[in-house]
Amino acid sequence: MSGSCLTIPCSFNLRNDLIKYLHTGCAAIWTRTDNRLTSGFPAQTTEQTGDLTKMDCTTTFNNMRTHDSSYYYFRLDCHNTLKETFLNLYVNILVKADPPSPLLTPSTLEVEEGTTVNITCSAPAPCEPHPPTLIWTPILGKHQDRMQEEQDKTKVKISTLTFTASHHHDGEIISCTAVYKKQDGIPDVPVTRSVTAAVLYSPKNTTVSVSPSGPVPENSNVTLTCSSKANPAVRNYTWYRTDGSRETLIGTGHILNIEASKTHLKTPQCQSVPLVQYQKTVM
Repeated sequence: MSGSCLTIPCSFNLRNDLIKYLHTGCAAIWTRTDNRLTSGFPAQTTEQTGDLTKMDCTTTFNNMRTHDSSYYYFRLDCHNTLKETFLNLYVNILVKADPPSPLLTPSTLEVEEGTTVNITCSAPAPCEPHPPTLIWTPILGKHQDRMQEEQDKTKVKISTLTFTASHHHDGEIISCTAVYKKQDGIPDVPVTRSVTAAVLYSPKNTTVSVSPSGPVPENSNVTLTCSSKANPAVRNYTWYRTDGSRETLIGTGHILNIEASKTHLKTPQCQSVPLVQYQKTVM
């Protein structure tokens, strides 16, 4: 990312007869494909973080710019017999204006209520001294952060969010924001990736509304409406009346139209039926 640093993992091998020339004063030099010394990386902005005496040439370049994009080769100069350019040790650096978005795993989220959910957010950490900060919104539970080294020795910042799925989380947009620090005085750069939670839950808050409300004359029409929150949505409603332990079916559907009479003094009930469970509401 332009304005930030870049750490290049690097190691090299030497012939046995050259190892004796290694010393702490050796210098790591990176040259471009046109064989010019990297004018964009003066000594004061280049940090040799690897131990050259152990053949570790890991280097951090500070305040990268888009015009620094190029192929770079590693050269070792020990100011003695050992001066060698390693043509097999090269890296293609592409400096972009903006950092990549973090990765969320899983990329889609559909769980049952009560399930323990783990969502992992990972973001490249090309600037090893200043890895990105990962921020979860909303804060649904605890999270654990760590740095991980990939097979190519590059680093990745990882944060795992853990929470118990509730029906309150259904439709919740869960976001992970990676905040990258810049070195050129420009404000930090945030990039965000989100996933929408789909929580499957049985009917809740089943209610019955009556129209018209209040006392009604005998033989007048009354409309009963049953509603319930569930995922997946309730598709089947049944209406029945209880008399002791006996239940009598009086209708089906979201809306029930009845004629008010003395026989309807018994309490009618609405039953919302999802795929596997149901909830009853007494009116």
